[in-house]
Amino acid sequence: MSASDTGSLHSKVAAVTLGFWVMKIAATTLGETAGDLLSMTLNLGYVASSAILVSIFAGLLAVQLSARHFHPLLFWSVVLATSTAGTTMSDLIDRTLGLGYATGASLLAGCLALVLLAWRLSEKSISVSHIASRRAEGFYWTAVLFSNTLGTALGDLLADDSGLGFTGGALLIGSLIALTALASRIKGVNRVVLFWIAFVLTRPFGATFGDLLTKPLEKGGLGFGTVGSSLVLFAILATLVAMPMLQRRAQPASS
Repeated sequence: MSASDTGSLHSKVAAVTLGFWVMKIAATTLGETAGDLLSMTLNLGYVASSAILVSIFAGLLAVQLSARHFHPLLFWSVVLATSTAGTTMSDLIDRTLGLGYATGASLLAGCLALVLLAWRLSEKSISVSHIASRRAEGFYWTAVLFSNTLGTALGDLLADDSGLGFTGGALLIGSLIALTALASRIKGVNRVVLFWIAFVLTRPFGATFGDLLTKPLEKGGLGFGTVGSSLVLFAILATLVAMPMLQRRAQPASS
């Protein structure tokens, strides 16, 4: 692979900043509410919803892999697709197949670990800031899909089986995310490991926060419903993605 190919692939991954994590949480929360919108509100079921959303993810991923430069709208569309597909895939494993949240989460954690191990053995690194091949990018998106699916299962496990409820689950995961952020300030701590820990944790945070928004008051939620919550979250994510793009376009005109 030529240097130009390496550079174009390297630039296709979003920089890991505070804004990255804010958009990640918004995308995963929207994925939770949009996935529930298809499977439950529209009553398509987990099998049909998973088939539809995985197909959308595969189509967007094909475009992402074929692109030569980083496109924020495309990148976050794929992240959102993995989050939405992960919601219905997790529900399919946990509920339709009857494995339960704990077993489903354990199975998905094992799959994620295997993907990261295969990535490490193949590319000698699992760093998201040094992706220099399409194979590495393929591992990246596979890990993203499994981590988002795992996050849904963990969020449901905390909300339904732990006794913490939606608010308690969100507070627990939020505390773990805060501890991970604090650990990143400690010298010598592996930043790659912390990235993937945070990436996994932000998914159950989004899952529990999504449940908090959509579930009725009698079940511990805020009762906004899947449609209203999805529309609000989509507007927030679209604004967060559009703002940097608009700022970059305005810079040449002001110089």
